[in-house]
Amino acid sequence: MSLTTALQSRYVRIRARTGELFDLLTEEAYYAQPIDLRHPVVFYDGHLPAFSFNTLVRKALGGPSIDPGLEKLFARGIDPDERESPLGGCGARDLWPSRATVRQFAGEVDRRVLEALGRSDLDRPGDPYLNHREAVFTILEHEAMHQETLLYLWHRLPYDQKRRPATYAPRTEGAPPSRDRVHVPAGRAALGVNGDAVEFSWDNERPAYQEDVPAFDIDRHNVTNADFLAFVEAGGYEQPQWWRADDIDWLRRERRTAPPFWHCHHGVWHWDAMFERLPLPPAWPVFVTQAEASAYARWSGARLPTEAEYQRAAYGTPDGGVRRHPWGDEPPTAEHGAFDFFTWDPQPAGSHPAGASAWGIHDLVGNGWEWTSTPFRPFPGFVAMASYPEYSADFFGEEHFVMKGASPVTARELIRPSFRNWFRPRYPHVYASFRCVTPHD
Repeated sequence: MSLTTALQSRYVRIRARTGELFDLLTEEAYYAQPIDLRHPVVFYDGHLPAFSFNTLVRKALGGPSIDPGLEKLFARGIDPDERESPLGGCGARDLWPSRATVRQFAGEVDRRVLEALGRSDLDRPGDPYLNHREAVFTILEHEAMHQETLLYLWHRLPYDQKRRPATYAPRTEGAPPSRDRVHVPAGRAALGVNGDAVEFSWDNERPAYQEDVPAFDIDRHNVTNADFLAFVEAGGYEQPQWWRADDIDWLRRERRTAPPFWHCHHGVWHWDAMFERLPLPPAWPVFVTQAEASAYARWSGARLPTEAEYQRAAYGTPDGGVRRHPWGDEPPTAEHGAFDFFTWDPQPAGSHPAGASAWGIHDLVGNGWEWTSTPFRPFPGFVAMASYPEYSADFFGEEHFVMKGASPVTARELIRPSFRNWFRPRYPHVYASFRCVTPHD
């Protein structure tokens, strides 16, 4: 298969998955706005093709427009901030195009993007958009990442607005794994990547550098629902000593007393899964905000890992080497972890022993992103990417924290050591868990 054919096939496959995700929704859900600080569902149906068209066809190749109004309307989403007001009225049908209009626009975008991907001149050294085919891989990974965003939204829709797949069967059996920590000796963590070393990387992943990491002990498994329940039952949400000042304000404002996916019914805790409400699965990793993860860590006498500590635990080896994945150099498969959409919900912690790291640490990739204590900042030598300059630079600072790993609905194309995700510390909708560390004397 030629490279151009492979790129076209990859685009078709990604677009097909997006279509399958939209097929999970009833017609009623199309204009719903399940998360106040996100646009309604209709926006994303237009945004994904519009971004690909604007980035590759319009900017990189200078092609003609299809519909300037729709290209602008669907150009860019927002970064959620709990301090902002809800996007009032965004879900109103009369403010958005009809579904037929959006689909007609998307169909023409797909035609033109596929035509562009069939060109033989997409790698243009020195071109700000097409050096190493940057714009091509930008649009492919952008849509793959947004598919997880779609499922954050779908998760908050009422169950009667979603079509439950016939094969849906959450794995809730089993007791939580024992709580123990693994010692990782002092060494160097390999972070980032040089742009010419991989097919594609986002600007925040570049360049490669190393960081000295003192010895530490880290949880072998993610903190589970059963573990976190002990914090809830001990009154952790009412005890301000475990929380940062801004987080206390958030708790009071939101009247939060438990993790975002938990629901108490007649005194019994349940978990709001994608297609049904389940009795709280004790062995699943708990999905929480970074604020809640940090509070639990303090309560337990520990802290969250830094990005460098995660990197060493996930990809380092006792002999000083670096692995491509925690389990080794083999490509990611369902044997190695819960990712790439083969499950809609988490699975019991430790369900994928073949994916353990060289230190014997489980689920570092898959089953939930991993919160770190590291603010999202550029690596030394950072240069914004020409094809999407605002992608990272708009979010650097103290308002976002790095997440590593992958969730059940992270595409396998995004599973690489240098990939960085990030969110605000109190955003409650992401599929993110955590584990704790302590220094080793």
